Amino acid sequence: MLDSATPLLAELVAIGRAAPGGSADAEPVTLYDRHGVLVVRVGDAVVKAHQADRDGGPRLAARMAAAERLPHLLLPPAGPPRRVHGRVVTVWPYGEPVSPDDPPWEESGRLLARLHLTEPPATAPPLPRWERPARLARAVAGLDGGGAAEQVILRAHASLPGWARGEETPPPPERSALIHGDWHLGQLVRAADGRWRLIDVEDLSIGDPVWDLARPAALVSAGVLPGADWARLLAGYTGAGGPAMPADGDLWRVLDVPARILAIQIAATCVKSARAEGRPLDGFETALVDTCSRIFATGRSPGR
Repeated sequence: MLDSATPLLAELVAIGRAAPGGSADAEPVTLYDRHGVLVVRVGDAVVKAHQADRDGGPRLAARMAAAERLPHLLLPPAGPPRRVHGRVVTVWPYGEPVSPDDPPWEESGRLLARLHLTEPPATAPPLPRWERPARLARAVAGLDGGGAAEQVILRAHASLPGWARGEETPPPPERSALIHGDWHLGQLVRAADGRWRLIDVEDLSIGDPVWDLARPAALVSAGVLPGADWARLLAGYTGAGGPAMPADGDLWRVLDVPARILAIQIAATCVKSARAEGRPLDGFETALVDTCSRIFATGRSPGR
């Protein structure tokens, strides 16, 4: 039973009880409460309070409209976004998360390929263009180099190309597609029909599909994702015709910088969270910081 004493949590629970799939008798359950995001399940309704600094205007509306138009790929929303206590709040049907005991790597790769091969739906306003370096800038903001881990991350950040740091115009993408923008296994759920869907569409964009492979590539580089799992993901993706693979077959040629960016971004987020919570880095977080050290030393992704 959740302590619903906080005004935001109490309001999320009330929204969930009134939403499709919700129930006045359902016990609320917190699904996620980290990095400024709060997600609550009430019956078969899921209510999400987004980070306070995330966009909740026309771009989010376009992304949610795209999810409505692509229900075979994306879990569709259960209504428009709203504001609650200064936060953007969205409501979704519940989907069963991936089991850590047997992650569906091949199925994930195939679903991601299908997304990348899908014609972007017409929305008003249109779906935005991809801007990952902006996410990186937000992640490293606030790091002052006061600790050894922060210094390592800032040095790795300084080693990136100028466009990745927002100092130059980024090069044009080699290809353009509909991309998820923040893909990892936690963005995959099994819907009521038993099939997998993608969730969390607040980064859905038009951009180079290689960015959707950058996070797992960063985790492979950090040694926290087994190479065999990475191979299974790529087998599913390439077997389904995923367009991120360049014509010359050298995936790391186009994946190297995005993987470095994601490793640095995740490490920065982890360090800031640990600092805010007054705790030491855990094993996963330490591995990401160590990866930043290798990025600074070699100027490339360790997974390459």
